[in-house]
Amino acid sequence: MTMFDDEFDRIFKRMSGSFFDIDDIFEEFKKSDSNAGPIYYGYTMTVGPNGKPVLKEYGNVKPGLLPTSDNREPIVDVIVDEKEKQVKLVAEMPGVEKTDVKILVQDQLVDISAEHGEKKYHTKVPINHKVDENSAKASYKNGILELVFKLIEDTKPKGKKVEVE
Repeated sequence: MTMFDDEFDRIFKRMSGSFFDIDDIFEEFKKSDSNAGPIYYGYTMTVGPNGKPVLKEYGNVKPGLLPTSDNREPIVDVIVDEKEKQVKLVAEMPGVEKTDVKILVQDQLVDISAEHGEKKYHTKVPINHKVDENSAKASYKNGILELVFKLIEDTKPKGKKVEVE
């Protein structure tokens, strides 16, 4: 063998060792929880009301970590309709019934959860607009939850202007 062959063998063993380690990690994960479901992670990017980009993470696992919970985070879009003066939340939660869905609205934060057999979803979504919490209307059909709020008009500041004499 030449020096080149020795170096090639050393590099190949080092590279192939990392692949085998990854296989072992996946095998160990499969054995630990065979009903974990898909693992997903991603970002959504939208343009906020001020024109700046808004980046939001979603998924049931963070990069470099295995899932820590049976709950999945549904993909949620927040849509502001200035014409209709409403804010709509659309959440994808397939595999549950509408009677399984629980929604709690408190202090401009929407807590959505649902559980049906092996399917478990949970997320907390901030609403960055002034909405009437009492106007909330929800519907669930074919795995899609829609929650609609009426926007509250910005009112003039209350108070009285006092003139200095």
